[in-house]
Amino acid sequence: MANKEHLALLKLGAVTWIEWRNIHPNIEPDLSEANLAEANLRGAHLGRSNLFKIDLFKAKLIAANLTEANLSLGNLARTQLLETNLVKANLTGTNLQEADLRGADLSLANLIGADMSAANLQNTDLADASLIGTVMCGVKATGANLNNANLSQANLSQAELIEAHFYSANFYKANLVEAHLTGAYLFRANLSFALLKGADLRWTNLGKADLRGANLAGANLRGANLKGANLSEAILTKTMMPDGSIVL
Repeated sequence: MANKEHLALLKLGAVTWIEWRNIHPNIEPDLSEANLAEANLRGAHLGRSNLFKIDLFKAKLIAANLTEANLSLGNLARTQLLETNLVKANLTGTNLQEADLRGADLSLANLIGADMSAANLQNTDLADASLIGTVMCGVKATGANLNNANLSQANLSQAELIEAHFYSANFYKANLVEAHLTGAYLFRANLSFALLKGADLRWTNLGKADLRGANLAGANLRGANLKGANLSEAILTKTMMPDGSIVL
């Protein structure tokens, strides 16, 4: 449960909260299980805070500092997190459905088992983030940075990943059915045994990518770079290859 003093201070407003945090820099605020649905916490300093199971439904956390905060199992559905600092934050099992994370920094964050369905991740930084088993159906992640991210067994079906960066990202057994990856950078990515049925991979860079056992049935690879890619045992039924030919 939340510390009543900490919660009361936060509700007094940003100025009081910042002053208190500056005076007590070593205290890690405990706001666990607090109900802050629809609260306006724009620019709030909540770094290293305990926000376990917090309810921030439709709250405003624009440009807030949540570095290393524990938001595991929290409700952040439809929350505004534009340009928010979530570096190394713990978001394990967190509900981020339809959250607005445009321009947010989630590098090195733990999102294992989180639900990010239909979230807006345009130009979001998720480099080195752990997204194992994360639900990302229908996310909008145009131009996002997911270099070295671990997306093994994640569900990215029908995701908008146009021109996103996935250098050395791990998509082992991930679901990318009908995902839009036009112009994405997947150099050295691990896509082994991934589901890519009907995926749009036009003009993607798949150089040296591991596609062993991947299901690319019906995928569009027109203009893609497959130099050095490993396609052994990949399923290519009705797949459009880089030169425009279709595998029968």
